[in-house]
Amino acid sequence: MTEIVDLGAYGEEFTRDPYPVYAALRERGPAHLVRLAPPYDEMYTWMIVGYEEARAALTDPRLAKNPSVLDGTALDGDLIGTHLLLADPPQHTRLRKLVAREFTARRVEALAPRVQAVTDGLLDAMGDRGRTDLIDAFAFPLPLTVICELLGVPAMDRDAFRAMSNEVVAPTGADAEMAAVTQLATYLDELIEDKRCSGPADDLLSALIRTTAEDGDQLSADELRAMAFLLLVAGHETTVNLIGNAVHALLTHPAELDAVRADSGRLDAVIEETLRHEGPVENATYRFSTEPVEVGEVTIPAGQPVLVSLAAAGHDPGRFPDPGRFDPDRSTQGHLAFGHGIHFCMGAPLARLEARIALRTLLERCPDLALDGAAGPWLPGMLVRGVRKLPVKW
Repeated sequence: MTEIVDLGAYGEEFTRDPYPVYAALRERGPAHLVRLAPPYDEMYTWMIVGYEEARAALTDPRLAKNPSVLDGTALDGDLIGTHLLLADPPQHTRLRKLVAREFTARRVEALAPRVQAVTDGLLDAMGDRGRTDLIDAFAFPLPLTVICELLGVPAMDRDAFRAMSNEVVAPTGADAEMAAVTQLATYLDELIEDKRCSGPADDLLSALIRTTAEDGDQLSADELRAMAFLLLVAGHETTVNLIGNAVHALLTHPAELDAVRADSGRLDAVIEETLRHEGPVENATYRFSTEPVEVGEVTIPAGQPVLVSLAAAGHDPGRFPDPGRFDPDRSTQGHLAFGHGIHFCMGAPLARLEARIALRTLLERCPDLALDGAAGPWLPGMLVRGVRKLPVKW
């Protein structure tokens, strides 16, 4: 009989620091059947915690993204539509090709001056107050503003969007999460219809409405809604926590903070080590086994949900020696923070660009930046990894 690991039994400590639990599980094997923590403690899933096994699982076609392999499973896709994280080839291939036509490296690089301007404006607003919550004042509004401007979300809607998005990625309960998804679906339908009626515009969502492949293929209304949902939510929530986690890591590692202040060329290494050490995505979104899959010495039966733990993979000592140590000088090549394979994050270049500009400018403008109390609490759930508040002073 398969042993079930009850993650809820570890309480708040698991949310604050899950790595000892992942390490203990990994010592017993690379895959385990787990019961999730409240409010999802009625859910059971297989979890993969070894680096090599996680990397292989992310490209295994037997682990499908479309939940239709489970009879009657109702996920966000029923309300939002099928986006890239709920699609498999050939549907995924088609959707990604259509989006890639508009979400290009050139469009991302062209955002650099605007990212810098938004960064400067937020730091100007912080002014000489001397203390603030860096998440609320800086790490959240920066990527939220950038992705909303990129997609063409009106400024007046952004506070409401932030609240809905927060509930989706770090839910306080199943009912609240479903209500937020429903609100987002309605909002996005109205936004897309407004853009259809208002004529040509230069934002990404308008471009996606217009884009047509060589064979005449276009995104349907449901696909547009789903794509806007994915780009908006994934396009800022992960970057919020990348920035927040990187600042937190530097402020709690004075030697590394001094080194990057002395040489801003180390910022890219700091960002990559943050992605490995305390990446913004703790676990990849669900996969579903279409047939029995052997992982280590266990066999995941067909028709089972599977979580690939990116956080656990980043702390596998077999791939990253002394993984609990924050060390920007280590080789982070091959980290899985942005995924791997066909579902590798399309927004990775934008996230890295925003983090680089944000960190460089923050440290230049606030050379004596320091913690002003304990960070936290850590976000609930098992999707995103970050703190709700990061009190700082300067």
